[in-house]
Amino acid sequence: MANILIVEDEQAISDLIMLNLTMVGHKAYQAYDSFAALELIKQNQIDLCLLDIMIPGQDGFSLIDNFLSANVPVIYLTAKGSLTDRVRGLKLGAEDYITKPFETLELLARIEVVLRRRGKHANSFKYKDVEIDLAQRLVRKNGSTIELTAQEFALLETLIQNRNLALTRNKLLETAWGYDYMGESRTVDMHIQRLRRKLGWEDVIKTVDKYGYRLEVTDEA
Repeated sequence: MANILIVEDEQAISDLIMLNLTMVGHKAYQAYDSFAALELIKQNQIDLCLLDIMIPGQDGFSLIDNFLSANVPVIYLTAKGSLTDRVRGLKLGAEDYITKPFETLELLARIEVVLRRRGKHANSFKYKDVEIDLAQRLVRKNGSTIELTAQEFALLETLIQNRNLALTRNKLLETAWGYDYMGESRTVDMHIQRLRRKLGWEDVIKTVDKYGYRLEVTDEA
């Protein structure tokens, strides 16, 4: 997965982002001001920066050139939500501009888009005896190909990208089926049961009581 730098002066927000990035497999670094951020990009191979604008030292608008010159893509993550600020941030070269408050799953999805665009997106996933090639949409168990429908694969990919996070049925419908899907949430239940059976993941895809499901990965190889 990716090395992601969080430049955010509010520790509670930074810690929450770091927790979620770590849970889905990324390595996260934290900086609370521009000085620490510049040191971290010198000392580490950073694949992406989540950059607040109102931080001590240089503000995020002034700081972005340092990241771009080091070939580090930037997503602004800020409370400055005016159209003028969004346009300015994107014109300065940011890959995306997200305003606070934000949904964790949306943030993770936008991070995946930027990483995929930059060729830093993981194209495969292996857990125990199951190997998934996300680029070729192939699934193997003990070396044998497992046939999944297009919708089953979309659901599986959503679970993988958000592994160790609890996802509601409605969020799975929005993400794996699309925002315009008008079906019922029990559709998710049926597809989950098929995935469990085909992959032998009865104890891996966990039911979160009265909420939804979680792909629980404890010893990812």
